Amino acid sequence: MDRRKLGSQGLEVSAQGLGCMGMSWAYGPAEDEAGIKTIHRALELGITFLDTAEVYGPLVNEELVGRAVAGRRDQFEIATKFGFVINPDSPHDRRPDGRPENVRRACEGSLRRLGVDHIDLYYQHRVDPKVPIEETVGAMGQLVQEGKVRYLGLSEASAQTIRRAHATHPITAVQNEYSLWTRDPEEQVLDTLRELGIGLVAYSPLGRGFLTGQIRSLADLPEGDWRRGNPRFQEEALRENLRLADLVAELAAKRQATPAQLALAWVLAKGQDIVPIPGTKSPKRLEENAGADALKLSAAEVEELDRAVSPEAVRGARYPEAMMALLNN
Repeated sequence: MDRRKLGSQGLEVSAQGLGCMGMSWAYGPAEDEAGIKTIHRALELGITFLDTAEVYGPLVNEELVGRAVAGRRDQFEIATKFGFVINPDSPHDRRPDGRPENVRRACEGSLRRLGVDHIDLYYQHRVDPKVPIEETVGAMGQLVQEGKVRYLGLSEASAQTIRRAHATHPITAVQNEYSLWTRDPEEQVLDTLRELGIGLVAYSPLGRGFLTGQIRSLADLPEGDWRRGNPRFQEEALRENLRLADLVAELAAKRQATPAQLALAWVLAKGQDIVPIPGTKSPKRLEENAGADALKLSAAEVEELDRAVSPEAVRGARYPEAMMALLNN
């Protein structure tokens, strides 16, 4: 697996990371043992950049990652996120909390659950519009000074907020949803990141699994799967979006690749400063995704994919309305 530098601060990670959320939460039943096996297989493949968050579960995904990296922590780059009110009795509570006291509370908890003495990349998961970003990032910067965190990040922040945060303390990476069917960072954020020397971590680079071609109807998703309530997976939108998945499959066949590999290769081709973090709890799927590292797309192929799966062709918002309100603040 190739390596890439995230931002200009010195953080180097595997060119693909591993999103761990679905091992515990959101995408069907939790599968701890499968998740741990997947993380161990990732290390064998050279995928060392792990992504988790306090809110995944909540709390239990960090614990799973902690068990998986025990005894080999120094071989991984671990990223986690804070930024919500955490109430295990109300796991769907999504009120942001960027207060300095919550920054410290969350970090101490994450360190304990992960079983580590430092976090490599610590993100604010969602910007709290009630707390100035300077206050939140200032508190995050104190964690860097104390050696509890190495590098700082934001997730789904506006270009203006990124600038203000970076002026308070250097930001190494911004995490945004970015894939063939979610191109929002191309509007403003990506140019801002490149101007400031900040890397982009692309979550859901496979369109929450849709671009793999394996999801043809809601019946393909297990009961309780978060995607059952996602606007893009609703019946009318799904019918329209399936045409896009079929186009990706046709283009992948020309390269003797799977749709997932082509979709990931597209993200990787968008810049050396971009690191996708596809999520899976299956070692087999992980191996398939890792194959994208060897699939180098030409500029002409990237342009063909740009046209085939244009933002205008995608149907449905990428989150329900309440969650959309937490983006780009």
